[in-house]
Amino acid sequence: MRVAVVAGPDPGHAFPAIALCLKFLAAGDEPTLLTGAEWLDTARGAGIDSVLLDGLDPIDGDDDADSGAKLHRRAARMAVLNAPRLEELALDLVVSDVITSCGGMAAEMLGVPWVELNPHPLYRPSKGLPPLGSGLAPGVGIRGRLRDAVMRALTARSVRAGDRQRATARVEIGLPPSDPGPLRRLIATLPALEVPRPDWPAEAVVVGPLHFEPTSVLLEIPDGAGPVVVVAPSTATTGTRGLAEVALESLVPGGTLPDGARVVVSRLGGSDSAVPPWAVVGLGRQDELLAYADLVVCGGGHGMVAKTLLAGVPMVVVPGGGDQWEIANRVVRQGSARLIRPLTGEALTAAVGEVLSSPGYRKHARLAGDAAGDVADPVRVCHDALASTD
Repeated sequence: MRVAVVAGPDPGHAFPAIALCLKFLAAGDEPTLLTGAEWLDTARGAGIDSVLLDGLDPIDGDDDADSGAKLHRRAARMAVLNAPRLEELALDLVVSDVITSCGGMAAEMLGVPWVELNPHPLYRPSKGLPPLGSGLAPGVGIRGRLRDAVMRALTARSVRAGDRQRATARVEIGLPPSDPGPLRRLIATLPALEVPRPDWPAEAVVVGPLHFEPTSVLLEIPDGAGPVVVVAPSTATTGTRGLAEVALESLVPGGTLPDGARVVVSRLGGSDSAVPPWAVVGLGRQDELLAYADLVVCGGGHGMVAKTLLAGVPMVVVPGGGDQWEIANRVVRQGSARLIRPLTGEALTAAVGEVLSSPGYRKHARLAGDAAGDVADPVRVCHDALASTD
């Protein structure tokens, strides 16, 4: 099967796209990745044919403060720009990242079947859930259900406005205003991070997290006999700033941490200042590092949270914006994490101390990771979806 996987350059979306391409390769398919320039060499180094996704940069007249315009109008423009390249690939299928929706539009323009990749839980509105981003559990009883209904009504106007913007953008590139949607939605998350809903879409399939390590380097953990605390600052622009700095200042062995403890800051860049001997900062394989971790402090982004749960490690989450508040609250309700907001050294040390001293957090993290086997194979889902069109 010749398949194009389309995703923007944000690591939370580009890395799952690369991971999916590797699964296609392992199954004998021929994937081509379209993404931002910063990850092309990385993907090619992993053996994936990769080309630049055109149109990612804004042009005069773009209003990035208008999320609907950014999501739909730019997607339509990018669909037109990238359609010729997709056509040259003689594709059987396009997989389009959920926020890089130009892939689906371009596939529709070319008459090629397409599938949507959600590198996180299903975020579509539901008649049985509070709006995404509230962080709330579904309401219970008459008052709880009324609360959710009122909140849904308050956000419905924005949803309708987004639908109108998408319809207008589609018409401008020659597509019908009504969006038929993808053949399937690959929901690349853990079952433990999903919330049951009464209107789960028939085309949505939970396929488990899609993780890719952008390096083969292993971070060397400093010597010591105490717990290993991994700090993973958010890669998203909406993440909480200064997490690494606050952690290195406040998490001190023999003070706020037990004697012999180590702190490992795992991030794409190195350190801008001196690093104490009991800590290390840099880029390294997180899957290997998590095998030694006793606790992870992270921003609540789906990728790191899912990776940590797969390793059975408890967390302290420091969410920023975007979907991090939603994910953070879900993992707290699941029982494997503490949440702090706003970030202060005092709040961080208190939360770290509680999680390290309470075995229940690790128990629930392991339960979440153990449930990862109850998911579908994303490659098989794509093949079956394509076969259904014959």
